[in-house]
Amino acid sequence: MLIHIVCWKYKAETDEATRNEHRAKLSDLPALIPNIVSFTVGEDVLHLDRSFDTGLVAHFPDREALDHYTVHPEHQIVAALGREIAEKVVSVDFFDGE
Repeated sequence: MLIHIVCWKYKAETDEATRNEHRAKLSDLPALIPNIVSFTVGEDVLHLDRSFDTGLVAHFPDREALDHYTVHPEHQIVAALGREIAEKVVSVDFFDGE
């Protein structure tokens, strides 16, 4: 299993409606892109100085499925929105060791 984690720190001027739109569009991706084992999107609840605003954790069966997701047109649309409204985006991808 390949685990894909992404976090967005939104620009200060990104309003709550746009933040919610981004989260909703992210949450729609599993219905549009095949081979996603699990997919969770959430809003940060602690609001610490080090916190990011939104996080995503997705599980894929293998690298091929993640690569397909990455280049899928629906993902590209949401990724572009995220880059537009975020001051920083970080990610990590790793195999869970099974």
